[in-house]
Amino acid sequence: MKKIIRAAALSGAVALALAACGSAPEESEGSAGADGGADFKACMVSDAGGFDDKSFNQSGAEGLDRAKDELGIEEVKVESSAPTDYAPNVDSLVQQDCNLIIGVGFNLADALTAAAEANPDVEFALIDSGFNAEGLDNAKPLLFNTQEAAYLAGYVAAGTSQTGTVATFGGIQLPSVSIFMDGFADGVAKYNEDNGANVTVLGWDKEAQTGSFTGDFDNQTNGQNLAKGFIDQGADVIMPVAGPVGLGAAAAAQEAGDVSIVGVDADWFETSPDYSSIILTSVMKQIGAAVFDTVSASVEGNFSNEPYVGTLENDGIGIAPFHDYDSVVPAEVKTAVEELKAQIISGDLVVESPSQN
Repeated sequence: MKKIIRAAALSGAVALALAACGSAPEESEGSAGADGGADFKACMVSDAGGFDDKSFNQSGAEGLDRAKDELGIEEVKVESSAPTDYAPNVDSLVQQDCNLIIGVGFNLADALTAAAEANPDVEFALIDSGFNAEGLDNAKPLLFNTQEAAYLAGYVAAGTSQTGTVATFGGIQLPSVSIFMDGFADGVAKYNEDNGANVTVLGWDKEAQTGSFTGDFDNQTNGQNLAKGFIDQGADVIMPVAGPVGLGAAAAAQEAGDVSIVGVDADWFETSPDYSSIILTSVMKQIGAAVFDTVSASVEGNFSNEPYVGTLENDGIGIAPFHDYDSVVPAEVKTAVEELKAQIISGDLVVESPSQN
C-alpha cells in the first residue's frame, strides 16, 4: 500500500515544512473577512459514516461550516455511503466548479488523486492521508501524528484500570486507524515500565501489526459485540477507533456499568452526551481547525501543497480533559502524563508508529 504521501521518503521534507509554516491552524477570525470569499466555493466529500458520525467526518464538516460563516464562502457537502460513491462524489464536485475540494479520510486517496491529476486548476486537500502521486501542486495532505496523543491516553487508561486489562480495536485496518492503536499500546507499556505493573492490552499487537477490527465504520452492533467480548475478558477501559462503530462500544461499556471509553478524533464527552458519564478522555485531532485554515489560505490565494502535520507541539492533536473522571485519575498519573507530553514536545521522547507521517 502506498503509505501516507510516501511518508518515509518525505519525512525530511515534512520536517522542513513544519519548521517553516507548520504551526497549528489558527482559531481566530479569518483575515479574508466576511466578503473575501463571496465568489469562492469550498466543497467536501465524506467517507462512509456521513457528516453526523460524531467523529472525523463531523469534525471536517464543522471546519467547513466555520469557513462558510466567517469567510463568507459558498460550501457544498456530499456524503458517501459506500466506496463506490467516492469517485462519483468527487467528480460531481468538480462539475459544480468548486475552487477547493476536501476529502475526509484515507479511503478517498485514489479518487482525489485522480481528480487532482485531471483538474490542475482545482485545489484539493485530503484529511488523514497523502495523495497517491507525487509532485501535485494542487494537492495538500492534512495529516496528524496521532500516536503521540494516543500514547498519553494509553498511559491514562493503564493508570486508571482496576482490572489490569484494557482494550482497543479499529474499524478497518488503515494507517489512520492503527496509528491510534500503536500509540495506545506504547502508552500502556510505558505505564507498566514506570510502575512495575502488568496491564494487558487486548485487541492490538503493535509489533505484529495485527489485532481486532470490525471491518466497517458503520455498524454499531459490530462494535458493541466486539466490546462485549473484551469486557468478558476483563477489560475496563476500551478505545474504539472506528467512527460511529465506536458508539456501539460505548453502549456496551455503559451497559456493563464499570467500563470507561477513550474517545477518538473529537472530545466524546462533548460530541456524545448520551455517553458522557463513561468517557475517560479522548484522543483529539483538530480536523476542523485544519480544514478552516486550509480554506482560508486558499481564499487568500495562499494555497500550498506542503503537508500540514498536527502534533502535540503545534496543538494539532491532544487529549481531552478527564471531565467526570477527573477525581478518578490518580494525581501521579496526571503528573506523569504532563511530563511525558513535555518530553514528546521537546523531542526527548519519540513515539513512533509504522503509520506515522
